[in-house]
Amino acid sequence: MKLDNIIAVRPTKKIYREENLVIKVFNEEYSAAEVLNEALNLAIVEGTGFKSPKLNEVTKIDGSWAIVTEYIEGVTLSKLIEENPGRFDEYLDRFVDIQLDMHKYTAKQLRHLTDKMHGKISQSGLDATTRYELHTRLDSLPKHTKLCHGDFNPSNIIITDNGEAYVIDWSHATQGNASADAARTYLLFRLAGENGKAEKYMDLFCKKSDTAKQYVQKWLAIVAASQLVKGKAEEKEFLRGWVNVMDYE
Repeated sequence: MKLDNIIAVRPTKKIYREENLVIKVFNEEYSAAEVLNEALNLAIVEGTGFKSPKLNEVTKIDGSWAIVTEYIEGVTLSKLIEENPGRFDEYLDRFVDIQLDMHKYTAKQLRHLTDKMHGKISQSGLDATTRYELHTRLDSLPKHTKLCHGDFNPSNIIITDNGEAYVIDWSHATQGNASADAARTYLLFRLAGENGKAEKYMDLFCKKSDTAKQYVQKWLAIVAASQLVKGKAEEKEFLRGWVNVMDYE
């Protein structure tokens, strides 16, 4: 397998293309369990029928774990937005429609979002009182079984030449509450400094899904706490602010 066509580089992985395949090669920070879990997520999502790349194999390349998937020919939605800023509202409309379509699917073999969030809160480094309040809030929220991406942003959507949309990168996939998934997407826009886009997204998601904005906002402190586990110094103050400003119930 030739690895001479790099299409993306991330801090912990490199992504290559070879003909009709994508090879994601992980560095030593990734354990076998983490890589196999991501591959399992992808296989489960593929089984739902929702448009996502097909899993080809899990292998080792020069001692590093790798996941090989189908290559989807197209352009990311983030690239389309970058190249056509005047069409942002149009692309945002499509973005939300794709997310709402995803939430119509169920994948009961996936880990439950509530369980994952409880674990993240425990690892967040927040003080015991705050963790207790977050655990309590999380337990009070409805436990749905909708397919949730966990990192739903325009860079993880590929639009093909014939206009079909495929969602990639399912490493954070869970089954759970759609509003938690929306809160996570909102937070990603805010972390990128795109506050105006974040507010437009929140308003449109709530309108199209007929969800009260206050309900989605109940998840913000929880997803902010989960993001703290990544340990990014440049995000810490912002995320702690989101956790601390929430009124606990």
